Amino acid sequence: MPDWSYQTIFRPLLFRLPARVARGVTLRAMRTVSQIPGGTFVIKTLGHMEPAPILETDILGTTFPTPVGLSGAVDPDGTAVQAISQFGFGFVEIGPVTLHPIRSATAIQMKRQEESITYPSEFENCGLDEALHRIRKPNHRLPQLIRIASMPEVDTVQAISEMQTMMDILADEKGITAIVIEAISQDRSTAENEQVIALLTKYAKANQMKPILLYIPLNYPESLLEPILQGVDPEAWSGFVIGDRIANIHGVTVGKDGKLPCKSKLPFIRSHAKGKPLLFASAGVHEPADALELVNAGADYVMLHSGLIYAGPGLPKRVNEAIIYQKLKSAYPPPEQSFLKNWGWMCLLGIGMMIGGFIAWWIAVSTVLLPYDEAFLGMTREELHVINGHLLHFMSHDRITLAGTMLSIGIIYYQLARYGVKMGQHWAKTAVNASGAIGFPSFLLYLGYGFFDPLHAGAVAILLPMFLLSLRNNPDRLNRKPVNLHNNAVWRKALWGQLIFVFLGVGLCIGGITIAIVGITEVFVPQDLSFLGMTRDSIDRINPRLIPLIAHDRAGFGGALLADGVMVLIMSLWGIQQGAKWQWWTLLLGGAPGFIAGLSVHFDIGYTDFIHLSPAYLGCALYIVALILLYPYLMRSHKG
Repeated sequence: MPDWSYQTIFRPLLFRLPARVARGVTLRAMRTVSQIPGGTFVIKTLGHMEPAPILETDILGTTFPTPVGLSGAVDPDGTAVQAISQFGFGFVEIGPVTLHPIRSATAIQMKRQEESITYPSEFENCGLDEALHRIRKPNHRLPQLIRIASMPEVDTVQAISEMQTMMDILADEKGITAIVIEAISQDRSTAENEQVIALLTKYAKANQMKPILLYIPLNYPESLLEPILQGVDPEAWSGFVIGDRIANIHGVTVGKDGKLPCKSKLPFIRSHAKGKPLLFASAGVHEPADALELVNAGADYVMLHSGLIYAGPGLPKRVNEAIIYQKLKSAYPPPEQSFLKNWGWMCLLGIGMMIGGFIAWWIAVSTVLLPYDEAFLGMTREELHVINGHLLHFMSHDRITLAGTMLSIGIIYYQLARYGVKMGQHWAKTAVNASGAIGFPSFLLYLGYGFFDPLHAGAVAILLPMFLLSLRNNPDRLNRKPVNLHNNAVWRKALWGQLIFVFLGVGLCIGGITIAIVGITEVFVPQDLSFLGMTRDSIDRINPRLIPLIAHDRAGFGGALLADGVMVLIMSLWGIQQGAKWQWWTLLLGGAPGFIAGLSVHFDIGYTDFIHLSPAYLGCALYIVALILLYPYLMRSHKG
């Protein structure tokens, strides 16, 4: 459920449902996908959210892959943590957890304009026993923090007893990195809160507890917080977690408005607490800019809650990219790879494909048949035209569409190499490598019919070495360009454009596979035979070598279309980056030759069957709409 599908399709549908129902449907669906064979791979493929090593930190005795964590309230029962852990998170929170379960059936309220969520019960959870089961069988490899609290409305003595009991039970749990303790209550006096913290500190030291973090309520007054911070022993407490909820008459509310009080508390805690505590901020991160604000204010780590629901599952990845950019923007860039190291060969391959496309187009609009085609048939083009005037037109239409696809592939190869592979962008290398791995073998599909095309073979002999040389080692490099920071209208509009290009990429792949299969089996579809005014048997009777000749063009076109579609799909899934003007030009110039060739030749030869052309009509219309939607996002300058 990437952002391009969540914001455009799923969120509008889910937000029409009661919040509890929507949450249950979403989490169960993600769990189902993650549990089927290959499900985790599908999630990774759609999102491409693997964190970069530069984000790793070693704290509390373990490695956090990224500084972005998942709040425990997003999935309180752990239904889909296996799936959600693939979104680019660096750690997972479990909790709040109380000694006994607390359940509620009261509706959860959503306010879309404010981007807030109101929960009727502050401590709704599955209880410590169920939490222990999750800890021991997490179905993911991320560090886990557990946040514990006493049962509501108990007195101070009972609260201390319950938290000490849970600390004792959790002490030997290997799956826990740290324990977050809700030791501060706004229902107690400052002196009572200080007493609770002192007793828990003494207990932790005496029992050699795991690292513990003190939970700070989001709206706890700073005037009351100062004496508490000054009394916290840094030898016992590793840091602080600033909460994300504000109590009210309806329960507790979390949302975008929590960022400001959280941002205010960070420097306050940093200046009044002893030592160098770790600071976790869990309120108000709804877009990457929010996370950067909190980090700049002093947060070491951020956690996502309401922002994940309103912005979408791509938010962790976007926050990670923003943090990477902030880390690298002042660093000296690594030296550029030389032209012929690897990426230059892919540029040359793209140029070669474009030259081949132009040659194929020229042949298709002039002679159609080459001398070796006529030699294979034992007939001249004039003799063929006398038998059926549409045969040469039909073969020309196959060859022009192939030429247009070759031009598209060549343009995209060149652009991806020049602006993506050269910069060590993993997605760009994957796109061109996958396309080449599909495209070159597809040249050989026609051999099953016993026809050897020396022009195709010559092209392969020239271009294949370039492809192989482009595969030489080219280490991945992090993106150093400004990234998207805001969930604004331009971003939302671009998600629609991205969705359409994903759809087009899938469509091209399906179309390529279908055409290739038809090309090596039936060769013709009913509309083809209707245009020719002949049956397959009658064509075979004219010349038994005519169908193999036609088949080789069709199979080659299908393979080329699949190779083209794979690049469009990968670029749409992983590559769209705000302000990357070259990407918009790549999509425009890369798609235009295919649509121009495919539509113009059909009208030129009079093959205008609507059913046959409907995929091209739909694809062209979507292509234009997608380019319009992506234009502001890719082409206009933006401020980070």
